[in-house]
Amino acid sequence: MNVLYFLTPKSQIKYISDFMSVRQALEVFEHYRFTVVPLLDKDGCYIGSLDEGDLLFFLKSHPFSKLEDFNDVNITKVPRHRDYGSVNGLTDINEIIGASFDQNFVPVLDDQKHFIGIITRKSIISYLADKK
Repeated sequence: MNVLYFLTPKSQIKYISDFMSVRQALEVFEHYRFTVVPLLDKDGCYIGSLDEGDLLFFLKSHPFSKLEDFNDVNITKVPRHRDYGSVNGLTDINEIIGASFDQNFVPVLDDQKHFIGIITRKSIISYLADKK
């Protein structure tokens, strides 16, 4: 089966760009209530995954008096403890299922490492449930 069948395209998801500030990233997390978000560079290539814990530990170690203090702090200054492993469109579905055990989503990249979307754990579980 073609794994792109499970793909939620980049145009339908939220991500954080490497030019954003910490404050802007916090607003994305707050507004959309995400726990993990893909981090992309200016060319649309996948850098890694940013999660709530990464931001919380960064804020804890960088005390501030007001949120605006983080307007000038680039999101790439936040250390990430773990990046989600990515796949391409030719990856075997069993490998993607295995990756989904440890990740909320699996980032999908094209041949030039440009981010094209995600495969969610929910889409995989729904597919497997319908197969039975």
